[in-house]
Amino acid sequence: MDVPFRERILSRSLAGMTQKFDFIVIDCPPSLGLLTLNALTAAHSLLVPVQCEYYALEGLKSLMNTFRLVKKRLNPSLSIEGFLLTMFDSRTRLSHDIAENVRAHFDSQVFRTIIPRNIRLCEAPSFGVPICLYDISSKGAQHYLMLAKEILKMEADHEV
Repeated sequence: MDVPFRERILSRSLAGMTQKFDFIVIDCPPSLGLLTLNALTAAHSLLVPVQCEYYALEGLKSLMNTFRLVKKRLNPSLSIEGFLLTMFDSRTRLSHDIAENVRAHFDSQVFRTIIPRNIRLCEAPSFGVPICLYDISSKGAQHYLMLAKEILKMEADHEV
């Protein structure tokens, strides 16, 4: 089925809601299909999670190409909010290498907060609840709260 302007369905659906909320978070699948294209077309900015694992940099290269195309053709105001290092395991050299590589390429756009590999983060989705409801005291939940504070501070600094 060919739907006209199908990449703008989400954008049109959200149009009346942007004045009601300070933030609207659209969590996308890790693929670059129509759902993600709709999200990129509707978004003002992009928070890019980067898993500290082997294939992450290849996926990041592909996402950046898609970002440039969407910005050029569909959403000229799209920007990158930042890059979030996730699934970081401080015990492995690979996690440190990926983090170093991402910082080398994106410098100040990399969030200071790093989300560690954490079993409670892995368990929460299987119970159908966000980590802050599943186990607010877990290391993973605490790091996501730190990220939220970091983003709020960035927004406040931009408004000044």
